[in-house]
Amino acid sequence: MKILVTGAGGQLGKCFRQASKNYPHWDFTFTTSEDLDLSQFAVVGAYLRREKFGICINCAAYTKVDQAEKEQEMAYLTNAESVRNLAKDCEEIGCTLIHFSTDYVFNGKKTSPYSEEDETDPLNVYGASKLLGEQYIQEALSRYYIFRTSWLYSDIGKNFFNTIRTKAEEGETLNITTSQKGTPTNAHDLANFVLKIIAQGQTKYGLYHYSNLGEATWYDFAKEILHLMDSPTSLNENNDFETLAIRPEYSVLSKEKIQTAFGLPVPHWKDSLKQLSQKV
Repeated sequence: MKILVTGAGGQLGKCFRQASKNYPHWDFTFTTSEDLDLSQFAVVGAYLRREKFGICINCAAYTKVDQAEKEQEMAYLTNAESVRNLAKDCEEIGCTLIHFSTDYVFNGKKTSPYSEEDETDPLNVYGASKLLGEQYIQEALSRYYIFRTSWLYSDIGKNFFNTIRTKAEEGETLNITTSQKGTPTNAHDLANFVLKIIAQGQTKYGLYHYSNLGEATWYDFAKEILHLMDSPTSLNENNDFETLAIRPEYSVLSKEKIQTAFGLPVPHWKDSLKQLSQKV
């Protein structure tokens, strides 16, 4: 089993690196953007043909949601055009592509969890660029998994979980929005889930939703983090904070399809958060 993990310098890529230790008999190669720049199409193609990977787990992405509104060309290059090239290369060498997308492909006007069949309508450049990347994969590849996920966090790098913990430790008052509802998702859970699917030897290719179970606002998420820290930090609701990119008000993802397909447990976001909080 020869597996390439791109974008290994980011949060999700680092979670895959940790999870890979549970599969010592597999041959993993981890590349950062410095090792393998996916926008260098000819270089990527030559590398894949030479190394003959069986699976490519693409964790490379442009994820700065607000900045994407200003850097649209970069967002589309990373999240769409580079993905199209990677998909074509994978098809050429018979490599399965595993790719990650976002709940932000939806407009947030529903009040019940989004299924994989629901109509997409992204509200921001980030969501639109990720959706185009999905479409390119579906056009170019026969063997692929696309996992839409939401609100990724972990003990690694810059994310909401680490930011709230740091601000609480510094004694800052926190003002957090209640205007968006989604599901916090532990990136370690996502990485482990994907590797378990590979271990099953499944060929149920396609588009899936994966996030932790349950739903929350960012305020709920922050409140639970502080509770688990036993922190006296003051937490206030603030829905006046303006962002450059519009976010969907509701973006909870249905996990029915993925649970039925693979029969693997998906933890509730509160349980997963508690488990991670006990480790840090």
